[in-house]
Amino acid sequence: MKAKAIKIGWSVLYFVAGMLLLLGMWDMVSKITKGEIPSPLATWDTFKEVMTNPFQNDPDYKGIGTKLISSLARVGIGFGLGSLIAIPLGFVLGSNRIIMNIFNPIVQILRPVSPLAWFPLGLAIFQDSPKASIFMIFICSLWPTLINTSFGVSQIPQDHKNVGKAFGFSLWKYITKIMIPYSLPHIFTGLRLSIGVAWMVIVAGEMLSGGIGLGYFVWEEGFNGGSIGKILVAILIIGTVGLLLDKFFTGLQKRFTYAV
Repeated sequence: MKAKAIKIGWSVLYFVAGMLLLLGMWDMVSKITKGEIPSPLATWDTFKEVMTNPFQNDPDYKGIGTKLISSLARVGIGFGLGSLIAIPLGFVLGSNRIIMNIFNPIVQILRPVSPLAWFPLGLAIFQDSPKASIFMIFICSLWPTLINTSFGVSQIPQDHKNVGKAFGFSLWKYITKIMIPYSLPHIFTGLRLSIGVAWMVIVAGEMLSGGIGLGYFVWEEGFNGGSIGKILVAILIIGTVGLLLDKFFTGLQKRFTYAV
């Protein structure tokens, strides 16, 4: 218990040191640009202004909280759909080397494609900008989970497979008792990477599609003579939410560790 408390204490210390370093560099940049980039204190004042009635949802104005919820909803749908496809497909690819060899070139061709290249295709398919953004998130967040799941399944030791055969496991029992427990840490690693990709992609998607999300908020403030301070606030919110999502899936990954 004491060792754990010490470890947590060091983690907090490192985090605080990192934040102080960031604030110091930020303040230096602000001075170099003579205030063109607002200082941390000036941005804090803008943050307090932006956070006034954050969930306002009037037709003419959406609060920053409303924009955040809109972005999270799109990410959740795209990431969720991608996970529903990637995990079962990863089980299949990891279990059968022939199918893996057939699908691997497809994955390697599609995986590096820029998120921005998928948006026009989604727009052509759905004729709707928000749905095109979700399509872009779906495609881009698919690959990390698929690759990690298939890798985890392919690494199941032969001894585990032999146990399943010796006890006459049905396919369903083999999946639930051996395949899923052993590959679960790899699945959560893939999910963690995928949610990070999805959260990054949403900003680009909303810049193209418009709407009320954080990405469009950044675009609007940047290209319509808006406030640099508000852009910095949006960037900090996006980064903080990304950190929280990463920590959530890291916790799940540590929680579900298969004991070999």
